[in-house]
Amino acid sequence: MATTDESAEFGEGVSSGSAPTPTTYLTLPKAIEFGQYEPEYLATFPEWHKLNKHSQFELIKQGLDNRRRQLTKQWAEINNVLDFSKKPYLRAALRNLEKRMEDLNNDRERLYVDYSTA
Repeated sequence: MATTDESAEFGEGVSSGSAPTPTTYLTLPKAIEFGQYEPEYLATFPEWHKLNKHSQFELIKQGLDNRRRQLTKQWAEINNVLDFSKKPYLRAALRNLEKRMEDLNNDRERLYVDYSTA
C-alpha cells in the first residue's frame, strides 16, 4: 500500500467525478504536467482565473501535448512487448489507447475552435 507521500507523487486520490476538486498537493503546473487539459478541471485552481485567455490556452496546449506524449509512450510500451502475437489481450489495450488518442485529437480541435473565437 502506498503512503500518503507516494500517493501524492503518483496523483492518486484525485477525484475523477463530474465536479473535480484539486487536492492540497496538486498544483496547476503539476496538473498540466500530468496531462490535464480540460478547462473545466483547470478552473478548479484559483490561479487559473488570474490568467488571460491566451495564457489559459497556452497551458491547455501544453496539457494536450503532455497527454499525447503519455498516450504515445503507453502505446509503444504495449506494442513492444515480447511475444506480442501470443498475447491477444494486448491488442484490445492498443485499440483502447488508439481510441483515447482519437478522442484527444477531437478535444484538441474543439479547444482550438473554442479559444480562437474569443
